[in-house]
Amino acid sequence: MGFLTPWFLAGAVALGLPVWLHLLRKHKTTPLPFGSLMFFEKRTQSSIKHRRLRYLLLFALRSLLVALLVLAFAHPYVRQTVLASKRAGEVHILAIDNSLSMRSGTRLQQAKTAAKAVIAGLGVGQRAQVLGFGSRVQVMSEVTDDHNSLNAGVDAIEAGDTRTAFGELSRSLRATAQSLKLPLALELYSDMQQTGWPANFNDLRLSAGVQLHPHPIDAKEIPNFTVENVVAPRRVYDGKKTRVLATIAGFGNKKATRSVSLLLNGRVTETKQVEVPENGRATVEFLSLEVPYGRNKGEVRVDMADTLPADDAFYFSVERSDPRHALFVQDAPGSRGLLYFKAALEASGQSAFAIDPATVDQVTNVAPGKYAFVVLSDVGAVPPAFENSLRDYVRTGGSVLIALGHLSVGRAKVPVTGDAIESARYAGREGERFQTTAWLDSSHPSILKDDKWEGVKFYQAIHVTPGTARIAARLSDQTPLLLDQQLGEGHVLVFASSFDNVANDFPIHASFVPFIEQTARYLGRLDAGPASVLVGAFEELRDSKEKGAAVDVLDPKGERALGLEEATKAQNIQFNMAGFYDIRRPNGRNELVAVNADRHESDLTPASPDNLALWQNTAQGNAGEGSAAGDESKPVSLWWYVMLAALLLAVAESVLGNQHLSVDQEAAG
Repeated sequence: MGFLTPWFLAGAVALGLPVWLHLLRKHKTTPLPFGSLMFFEKRTQSSIKHRRLRYLLLFALRSLLVALLVLAFAHPYVRQTVLASKRAGEVHILAIDNSLSMRSGTRLQQAKTAAKAVIAGLGVGQRAQVLGFGSRVQVMSEVTDDHNSLNAGVDAIEAGDTRTAFGELSRSLRATAQSLKLPLALELYSDMQQTGWPANFNDLRLSAGVQLHPHPIDAKEIPNFTVENVVAPRRVYDGKKTRVLATIAGFGNKKATRSVSLLLNGRVTETKQVEVPENGRATVEFLSLEVPYGRNKGEVRVDMADTLPADDAFYFSVERSDPRHALFVQDAPGSRGLLYFKAALEASGQSAFAIDPATVDQVTNVAPGKYAFVVLSDVGAVPPAFENSLRDYVRTGGSVLIALGHLSVGRAKVPVTGDAIESARYAGREGERFQTTAWLDSSHPSILKDDKWEGVKFYQAIHVTPGTARIAARLSDQTPLLLDQQLGEGHVLVFASSFDNVANDFPIHASFVPFIEQTARYLGRLDAGPASVLVGAFEELRDSKEKGAAVDVLDPKGERALGLEEATKAQNIQFNMAGFYDIRRPNGRNELVAVNADRHESDLTPASPDNLALWQNTAQGNAGEGSAAGDESKPVSLWWYVMLAALLLAVAESVLGNQHLSVDQEAAG
């Protein structure tokens, strides 16, 4: 309690007035007539009897009345926590975090209970809306004043595997405020993870008129262990044991030893112990993974020792198959081009392709459709029937790699594409007369982003008119070195030099191996993606020639992820839960995709109160200090209550005083 005018408390000295009335004013001596005082001894008369209080109840009433009058002039007040002032048409937005971290303990249930308490407290006509949010915002109810509908929306929220994104929530609120054109009171129920903060704080900006009331749910740092990452091959092509490397991370933990297991198709193949340092990471290497033929479900699991078991397992998929065959056409057997090309594929550690060499004379009746891709390495005349077959092969989705060497000089056009060959540009080795690569398109699949082909010398290059082809590399004299021509559904990749070490010294440079590896994967349409992806990633389901064909997708629960119409029309799918997705395409390109939650969710450290306060202050209509829970502290005056009590006491004192006065009069009579 406080006083608006505390200096009036000095009037408390008036409490002496009732004492004077009851003691001093009553101390009177009635003179009595007496004949002579000469025989009396002079002495002091005792006044103790007269100093005793009489009529105690009346004295108490008078003292309390004076005290109340003094208190009233001092204007007392108390601070009372009241619901924040209502704004005209204000809509309550109940946003409940349903990200992975809310699966820790009973956090989500606590959030739902708190949200329902707010719904129960809404008055008649007060409207609200329920949202669930993780990496994106889900509308769980309409803007309504129906409590049943709002409670149903809260009950429908389930914890998922997505990552918290407060920036996405703010973006959605800005759009809502703009469409409704009404003030919003955001009731935010979350564990307030620091990792959910956007990189750019401006993304948290709230519109004017939005009041943010954060409700932290169990917002404290809790020790948590997780399998942060797993490095494993996506595909294997032999029966050798495969290496798997796992990283175990601890957040808010003390130094501890954990048991880590490697599983394949639900069966434990190996278990190791690892010591995780305080707030650190440790790696575990498994060398015993034997992969059977087909698509397999891999998993690395750490023993459950925390409140968030959902991140204790990391999934990966691995497929074993036989190498695919590729046709390598050369002018004569045993060429250097074949030697360097095969050596580059073997050096890359990938046995995904088996090279079938053939000369020009041997391919007349060969059907290219049974090969993953075809290579024409510095050939002269190509049999017309085989060239027509190659053209049809490319139009239906096949791929051809053409290397142009000295035998191509006599040709007028490039095989298959028909692009014009203008001339051959030659620079002798003597006198350092050579060309180098002046420009590379790092976005092309054949070229690594950090690859510069530095030091590669080109002595001969065939100048081709590019036409509509995409140029991926140029020499220093601007001669197109690598051209990508799309023909129908397939591609023809033209390398304006040879694969031997005669027209260039490319094969003896380190950049040659990744170039051949990336090109083979690109032409053979071999997915070089990782063994797992994160929740929220997309996967392409069909290409343009597969329109209308049904694609069957089973989610980690074994349920169909696409409806009948979506199965025939959807171009891609977004993975929204952790586990394995089984994608079955009509062309036989079936795939098992391992999906994992973002491990940023494993760090349960909450955001600081200062950051929350800054977020609240991004809107002009923020609730201000003391409104973190949706309430505000306001002074409530007690003046009227004090004056009412004083009035009642005055009446009581008057009645009681009259009674005592009549008694005194009777005694006097």
